[in-house]
Amino acid sequence: MEIGPGSGLYLPLLAELADEVVASDIDPSFLDRAREQLAGNEKAQFVGDDITHTHLSEAGFDLILCTEVLEHIPDWRAALASMARLLRPGGALVLSTPQPRSPLELLGKVAFRPGVITLVRAIYREPILETGHISLVSAHRLDRQLLSCGLRTEHRGWTGVYLPVIAELGGQRALKLEQALEPRWQRRPLRGLLWTQYVVARR
Repeated sequence: MEIGPGSGLYLPLLAELADEVVASDIDPSFLDRAREQLAGNEKAQFVGDDITHTHLSEAGFDLILCTEVLEHIPDWRAALASMARLLRPGGALVLSTPQPRSPLELLGKVAFRPGVITLVRAIYREPILETGHISLVSAHRLDRQLLSCGLRTEHRGWTGVYLPVIAELGGQRALKLEQALEPRWQRRPLRGLLWTQYVVARR
């Protein structure tokens, strides 16, 4: 199952790997996008569900993918507890979420201040919307909560270098620089600067 599939980017791959795929979201418009990605696929099911108060069957899934969703959920602890209950024994949760102190998150808070947002929109030359990131969780808090839900972390990683201004104005050269920096930043203590943390946890 994928919780919060968004545009449905990962669903075709999940459908290749599994005998049955469930796309679950609280927002019907995202489920419509998921249906488009898996149109005609008999393996697929599309379920409207609030993961903090799920009505899905307990211990019904071998794999749950939840990427860039947790930060949008006010009660993120309840969401993780539900995910743990939905996994079969030995099942895996693949989760990604932004790091609270990454440059991108910190600058995002500054960007929407009066006066600053006008400059940001001029740089990007497009509408700039709030991220809606209301639940940013540190690696320590995330691991502690996963453990309390009966999930053990098997793998953890960090990704996403972002260099303000350079990223926007540097084009392909900036992209190559960021790609070169990422392996170095993945080591302590610089990995806290990377935008996204990801975890593979098993029940």
